Amino acid sequence: MRVLISGAGIAGPTLAYFLAKAGASITIVEKSHSLLSHGQNIDIGGSAIAVVKKMGLMDQVRRFNTTEKGTQFIDPKGRPFAPLPVKENSSVSFTSEFEILRGDLAVILYEATKDHPNVEYLFGTTIKEVVSNDDDTVKVKLSNGEVQDFALLVAADGQWSKVRKQCFLPEHISVVDMGMYAAYWTIPRLPSDNDWWNIYLALESRIITIRPDPHGTARALFTRMPCNDAQKKAWLEASRSDRQTQIELLRREFADAGWQAQRLLDTLDETPDLYFQAIQQIRLSEWSNSRVVCLGDAAYAPTPLTGAGTSLAIIGAYVLAGEMSKLEDGEHPSKALKAYESAFRPFVEEVQKIPFFVPAIAHPQSAWKRWLFHTFVWALSKVVATPWLVKKFDRNSSDEDFPLPQYPRFDEGSKTTTS
Repeated sequence: MRVLISGAGIAGPTLAYFLAKAGASITIVEKSHSLLSHGQNIDIGGSAIAVVKKMGLMDQVRRFNTTEKGTQFIDPKGRPFAPLPVKENSSVSFTSEFEILRGDLAVILYEATKDHPNVEYLFGTTIKEVVSNDDDTVKVKLSNGEVQDFALLVAADGQWSKVRKQCFLPEHISVVDMGMYAAYWTIPRLPSDNDWWNIYLALESRIITIRPDPHGTARALFTRMPCNDAQKKAWLEASRSDRQTQIELLRREFADAGWQAQRLLDTLDETPDLYFQAIQQIRLSEWSNSRVVCLGDAAYAPTPLTGAGTSLAIIGAYVLAGEMSKLEDGEHPSKALKAYESAFRPFVEEVQKIPFFVPAIAHPQSAWKRWLFHTFVWALSKVVATPWLVKKFDRNSSDEDFPLPQYPRFDEGSKTTTS
């Protein structure tokens, strides 16, 4: 079976790893000319940890840990309070035990697949056109001019997937806006910086955070929930505009935010990786169309608010590959695609349920609302520091939250599947 995957991020290479074990021949196209460097923090939890262990990659994941000791909040005078330290096999901190930069995880997955005889990477290449998608094949035209036939096309090209746009009707795609915007970038690390995720709640619905990385730099994050129509319009327009417009908006809206706002604003012109986004969920009414299927954020971006995007991508890739591995010779891939969706969609929909008060509760407009939130997290830090209280509500962060199906083909090695 020849499979084409669009996107060499997290979901695509994970899928390639397991499909290759089942004997499929995989081509991965990636628009970037090389893997993007480092990126921002992501974490792996629940059943995704079990999948990574099946891949034999836990040592590498631990080696690239961001070194973050935990999460702590910063008060209006710049003083840290309410520490929530990382604890092994515990969920009591906003920092994961398996915290890693997106780019570092992508490199790990690439290294685990690039030398497999059944896997080929084409960097600097995109799918220019999906020519046809029928009972026999899915035919695509690549940006290098080649036209090829595949048994399956996988859109693993992110939240705003261009493959999905070509193969799924607009009315099948729901975008759920969370009313929040975020800007991420890399900053020089100062001797005074620590190894905690430092979170400062500015007034007027703004957040500033700084967190460590394992590469001698640090990661900055600004988030904003616009408070009026004029702000909403400005942030929406900036999210669709060029880098300079985004920088000007950030400087205008965060100049008086306090704490280390000015230090971070001063780095914007030089940073190589400013990423500006509206926080939105993707909900797709059907994840597949004949021989085309969406995976990861292309099908079900849950937003960073859930902390589960990476885990969903990893688990989803495992389930999709597993269902594909069960096909008999000559069976249409749609059988496996429907089984993948049937098995995994209920879990995805649960993860995508975000309480109505999130993210507004962490973006106070007024001083008294900030005081209430600070009081809550201060009390939480005291509970976390009390072992007998923690036991009452803590859960093991490594426990499987989605029961992983077992797929015999993954253990058989290199038998070949055809379709």
